[in-house]
Amino acid sequence: MFLKSFEVRWNDLDANRHLANSAYITYMSHTRMAYFYEMGFSQDVLAKHEVGPVTFYEHMYYLKEVLPGTPVRVSLEVMGTSEDGMFFEFHHHFFDGEGKQLAFCEIMGGWMNLKTRKLTPLDTELLAKFSKLPKGEGFRTLTRADTRRYPIPRKDLA
Repeated sequence: MFLKSFEVRWNDLDANRHLANSAYITYMSHTRMAYFYEMGFSQDVLAKHEVGPVTFYEHMYYLKEVLPGTPVRVSLEVMGTSEDGMFFEFHHHFFDGEGKQLAFCEIMGGWMNLKTRKLTPLDTELLAKFSKLPKGEGFRTLTRADTRRYPIPRKDLA
């Protein structure tokens, strides 16, 4: 399990003076990018391959209020990838300084070609790296159908 530490700052708070929803998202994004970097997916490598990670959804579960000055650790576990590396699922847990769980998030995403702006499988070099990432308990191989697990009713204004 990969862990990244944060301290709740004044600008991370909402009107109720606890950790804002947007701060949870920022902490998770920072944790993922730190993890990618450590695993060999630096900005230079991603730029060379013209790919970037995109999020399809993030399902948050808030368990305990997080107040200013609280030390927070955010974990990342790889819970699923597709065979071609196009799709991924990560789990994030938020812990306080004593290791008590504060929140949980399930995130599904994929890799986007930065030229075509479309989802793309990882090339051989990146797929080899991605396949070697440590896997969480309950890891599974994802299919395109897994990315549509939560159907969205389409509704245009026009």
